[in-house]
Amino acid sequence: MKRPEYTALYEESHLEVLRVLEQNPHLSQRELAEELGISVGKTNYCIKALVDKGLLKINNFRNNKNKSGYVYLLTPAGIAKKTELTVKFLQRKMREYEILQKEIAALKTELERTSDS
Repeated sequence: MKRPEYTALYEESHLEVLRVLEQNPHLSQRELAEELGISVGKTNYCIKALVDKGLLKINNFRNNKNKSGYVYLLTPAGIAKKTELTVKFLQRKMREYEILQKEIAALKTELERTSDS
C-alpha cells in the first residue's frame, strides 16, 4: 500500500501535468518538463501513466503540413479526474494552512511569554 504522502505527491504531479496540458496541449515534453520544473524522464513517465489510465490522449500531427509534433488532449475521464484531484489538493492545502495557523499562534504566544519574563 502506498504511503499517504507518496500518493499526494503522485496525485499532485498528475494534476500539474493535466492542468498545464489543458491550457497548452501543443507543448513538447521538454517544454512541459521546463514548465513544471521536473526532468523530461519524469514528465514522460507521468504522461505515459495518464495515457494508460485513459486520462490523456496523444494525437500526432507530424504528417499534417499545418501542424507539427504532438497534441495532448484530456479525455472526458481526464477532465473529471483533474477536477477530483483539484478538490483533493485544495482540501489538503486547507488542512495544512489551518495547522500552520495554529502553529504560528502557539509560537507567538510562546514569544510573548518569553519577552514578558
